[in-house]
Amino acid sequence: MSFRATPAFSSGIKKPKKPAAFKRSSSGSNPYSALARRKPISRSSTKPEEPDEDFFGERLDDLGLVRALAEDLTLRDVPQAMLFVQRRMWSVLPEQRTGMNSTRIAEVLNFRTNLPPVVTVSHVQALLNSPTVVEREIADLVRRGAVRKIVVGGRGHLGEILILVREMQAIIERSMIDTELKRKFVALLGEHPTALKISSSRLAPGEIQQLMQAGFLTSATPSWTTSDAFSKPGEGSRGTMTSLNSISKAASGSLAAVGGEGAVHAAGGSGGGAKTLSTQAEYSLSLPTTGPFLKLLANARAHFMSLLSKSKYREAPESLLLQRWDGGVAADDEASAARRSRGEFAGILPGKTRKWKLFYGVSFDWILAECVGAGLVEVFNTGSVGRGIRAL
Repeated sequence: MSFRATPAFSSGIKKPKKPAAFKRSSSGSNPYSALARRKPISRSSTKPEEPDEDFFGERLDDLGLVRALAEDLTLRDVPQAMLFVQRRMWSVLPEQRTGMNSTRIAEVLNFRTNLPPVVTVSHVQALLNSPTVVEREIADLVRRGAVRKIVVGGRGHLGEILILVREMQAIIERSMIDTELKRKFVALLGEHPTALKISSSRLAPGEIQQLMQAGFLTSATPSWTTSDAFSKPGEGSRGTMTSLNSISKAASGSLAAVGGEGAVHAAGGSGGGAKTLSTQAEYSLSLPTTGPFLKLLANARAHFMSLLSKSKYREAPESLLLQRWDGGVAADDEASAARRSRGEFAGILPGKTRKWKLFYGVSFDWILAECVGAGLVEVFNTGSVGRGIRAL
């Protein structure tokens, strides 16, 4: 008889046993079975990880500059280049999923239609091979009356625009001015093909008022300022006797030290004391809605340069810059349609991008040539990722 006893047999309390269905298999020891189990970390989906757009922060290979942007070999002269620029200024309006209602689409189309068919001189120079040859050809075409050059004051090189004479005559014919004035104005432009301004003696005051209201004439800004009267030693400006030579000999604090009595009026101001010179007023040639065109061009240039400045060295492949200009719009292919059907992000609609909201669908090729002609960027061959664009 054994006197051996254990607490389990002597105690009246028994532990419940787990059913066999809840037992873990003990075959094969798992070294990670004793570790505490944790829930996976939830990542926020509001800010997706951006791809490395600068290609690991390295500069692009430079195999030489691109001399001419135009790939069309039929462009041999300035008129052909002007028509080529006008044709590729706008992107085609998407037929589906535009992101714009009918009112906005009408605004875009009306804005495009109302702009004058003009091109900048710098744009034509960027398309053709030699800017010097292009400038001589433009001067020859202007003298022969085939092309009209219009300079908008206060805009620098941005305000030098070209228009074919036949297109300018068509704009005049569609205007609301009198029929007799239309013929007179066209004849006056034909007599002076290189003139940038028209004297008031060639038109009646009522005719000048009609042309200014229609947008064909603007008040000419004088090419000199009141500061010119004090900046040329030994000579006056516009008949004045004021110069640095006489001012420097005057006593400090005296009236002669500031040009003498009536200096402002003699320099072209409204002060009293001197008689004004009898000169004919001049009016600068212009075109209707030229202001919106130049404003669109200036804003598009600024936005293009801001997109290029996002890269580390202010240079990027042309394909990448094209995506930035388009704004990451949704592609019209089967893969994007499948993502949209699954409820996934497949790109934004064109009407929500800055290209269409602010610039009415200006094409990438057009604004690139404008920036190249203005000396803001240069295009070079990389040999690996196509053409590269670098800010200057």
